[in-house]
Amino acid sequence: MAYKVTVDRNLCIGAGSCVAVAPLAFALDNEAKAIVLPTAGQTDDNTLLESAKACPVAAIIVTDDTGKQVFP
Repeated sequence: MAYKVTVDRNLCIGAGSCVAVAPLAFALDNEAKAIVLPTAGQTDDNTLLESAKACPVAAIIVTDDTGKQVFP
């Protein structure tokens, strides 16, 4: 299964926990908000899910390959 992640920038507070857990998947932009990197596909599904769970405001949305929302 290949998870896809997106960031709700309206919720993001720039805590950076996603970057700490999955540095190939996320970075903070010049507004100090998380963005999904082109290299996110190199991160395994468990790590992507853990990075979403680490977000204090649940700004990372994880969907599976069918489009079903896995988290939050």
